[in-house]
Amino acid sequence: MPDQHPDYQPKVDIPQVKKVALAFSGGLDSTLAIKLLSEYYGAEEVLAVTVNVGLTDQEIEDCRSKAEQVGVPWEMMEATDEFANDWVARAIRANADYLGYPVATSMTRQLIARRVAEYAVEQGCDAICEGSTGKGNDQYRMANVFAIFAPDLEVIVPVREFDFTRQQEKELCDYYGLPYKAGIGDDLTMWCRSIGSGEVDNLQMRIPEEEYVWYQFPENAPDEAQEVTVEFEAGIPVRVDDVSGLANIIHYLNEVAGKHAIGKIDMFEDGLIALKSREVYEAPAAQVILKLHRDLEQLCLTKEQVQNKPNIERLWAYQVYHGAWFHPFTDDCAAFIENSQSVVNGKYVVSLYKGNIDIVSRESDSGLFAPELRSLATSDFTQPDSGPATKIHALQYKIVSKRGIPFLEDEDR
Repeated sequence: MPDQHPDYQPKVDIPQVKKVALAFSGGLDSTLAIKLLSEYYGAEEVLAVTVNVGLTDQEIEDCRSKAEQVGVPWEMMEATDEFANDWVARAIRANADYLGYPVATSMTRQLIARRVAEYAVEQGCDAICEGSTGKGNDQYRMANVFAIFAPDLEVIVPVREFDFTRQQEKELCDYYGLPYKAGIGDDLTMWCRSIGSGEVDNLQMRIPEEEYVWYQFPENAPDEAQEVTVEFEAGIPVRVDDVSGLANIIHYLNEVAGKHAIGKIDMFEDGLIALKSREVYEAPAAQVILKLHRDLEQLCLTKEQVQNKPNIERLWAYQVYHGAWFHPFTDDCAAFIENSQSVVNGKYVVSLYKGNIDIVSRESDSGLFAPELRSLATSDFTQPDSGPATKIHALQYKIVSKRGIPFLEDEDR
């Protein structure tokens, strides 16, 4: 432990507060915040609040023990089922991804922020604190939700206000004797886990397998495929093999699909302030469920729905990623999406093998596949009926031909 207090001063004027509700993940940022609140912000009382949106038992115990070690009251709010049934369910129906990864952390931050804000108001706090950096996305998401549910409370973001680097935070934790996790940080939700968000600076580095919770490299995955059966009702998986309940299904598929090398995402992300970062995720359950849900929609929705729903989905995902879960326009998009899902029902058998999700069979009582009409092997569809329709459809092309076809006459093309 360093003998001398590291001389770090805030880069902005900071408020003086009395009672603070802290969004407490047990990580480096929020753990250090407990000490900073009392030493620099004048806080007389700090209430550490952990919202469980899919944490492991060990992570919950780490939060409890760290709060106890620092000497602050700790509140654990259970939100796993709410996250699964109200938030993830909506994301599934929206086939929600942002630039290629399942929308996840953006949802948890807004759910956590709402719970903490409501708690802060209920406890008579005059401030809320959270551990975002000034370079990332979460500061916007948390601020938006705090503004809705606790508009009169001061919002404190120490890492941003001190302009800390990770190393400086660690030096302060060492001085205070605060424990923190060594190595690459992570953010675990049941729907998607981020690994080292904002910390993976080396483009040549392959994240070691031991940094993943569920995902196994293909060379270490089983040499035998595994079949799973997935049943959907109204756009949501309701049973996978013998497992029911969305939260349970997600946990089950994370384990099963992850061991078969499914779920790794390594990409470049353009954040809210348009700074590119290399982001690594693992989302085995999400990759399986979203692949099957998209396929089932193509079976059950009309041509116009299939072609136009992705436009609304992109808008919805953009809104959620940018911290607008509670924005009226996000609800407008969701209303369109939700209205389409009553017919998205079906049953799939899929084979999982070395990173592949192979659809073995599919069935649906509400599907629009009609082989008795479309198949070239059947005679239920009277083909000559299409003749007059094709002539009418071709009329516009006859009209266009009267003024010539420029791209055929242009020798440069």
